[in-house]
Amino acid sequence: MVIGVIPARLNSSRFPKKILADLGGKPMIAYVAEQASKAQKLDKVVIAIDDKETQEALEEFDYNLVMTSKNHISGTDRVSEVVKKESEAEIIINIQGDEPLIEPDLIDGLVNLFKDNEVEMGTIISRKITVSELLDKNIVKAILDEKQNIKDFKRNVYDIEIGAVYRHIGIYAYTRESLFKFQSFQPSGREIEKSLEQLRALDNGIKIRGLITNCDQIAVDTKEDLNRVRARMSIKKKPDNRNEK
Repeated sequence: MVIGVIPARLNSSRFPKKILADLGGKPMIAYVAEQASKAQKLDKVVIAIDDKETQEALEEFDYNLVMTSKNHISGTDRVSEVVKKESEAEIIINIQGDEPLIEPDLIDGLVNLFKDNEVEMGTIISRKITVSELLDKNIVKAILDEKQNIKDFKRNVYDIEIGAVYRHIGIYAYTRESLFKFQSFQPSGREIEKSLEQLRALDNGIKIRGLITNCDQIAVDTKEDLNRVRARMSIKKKPDNRNEK
C-alpha cells in the first residue's frame, strides 16, 4: 500500500494555526488533503493532527484524521507514529501541511521513483530558482550527483556551485524500512547546525533520490506567503479571518 501522510501541527512557531488559515472558506490543510487525494498512486491519505481544534475544523470534510502526540519534534516523527499503525504501508509520502498548491502529479512522480529498487528515500527538487532565492538562506538548495541522488542540502551556495543547484521542495518519500531507519538515528551535527532534518539521512548513509521538476511551489511559512497563495488562487483575503489572529 502507498500512503500519503500530512503532518498537521497546529501551533507552528513562525505562523501559529496556519494550517487552519482560511482559503476561500476552507482551512488550508483541507486544500492540501484535497490535492493529495487527487494523486493516482496513493491508496490512502491521512491527516496527522495534534489538537482537537484541528479535528473540529475538519469535521465537515471527509478525510482520514489520526490524532498524534503533541510532543513530536518534527513532521517525520508524526508521520512515523501514523505509519506504525498502518502495517500494510510499504511506501510513505510525507506531504507538507503548508503546501496547498501541491500538484498531484508530483506525488505520483515521487511514488514512481521506487520502481528503481535502489531508491530508499526521495524528495522533490525544482529547476526554477531565482537569483534572490539562491542568495536567500531560508530557501534550501539541493546539489545532485550523476545518478540524481542528493549530494548535499545547503542554505548558502558559492559561485562555483550555482550551475548545479536546484530548489528543494520539502516533500519526502520513504520505503517503510528507510523511514524507521531514519527515525532510529540521533540528530546529526550538520542537521543541528543547519536546521535541516534531511541531512540526518545523508549523514547516516541513506541516499535520497531527487525528482527533478519545473514546479513553482509556495510553502506557507508567513502571512505574506498565504497572501501569495491567495493571489495565485484568485482568492481575496477575508477581513474577519479569526484563524489569523
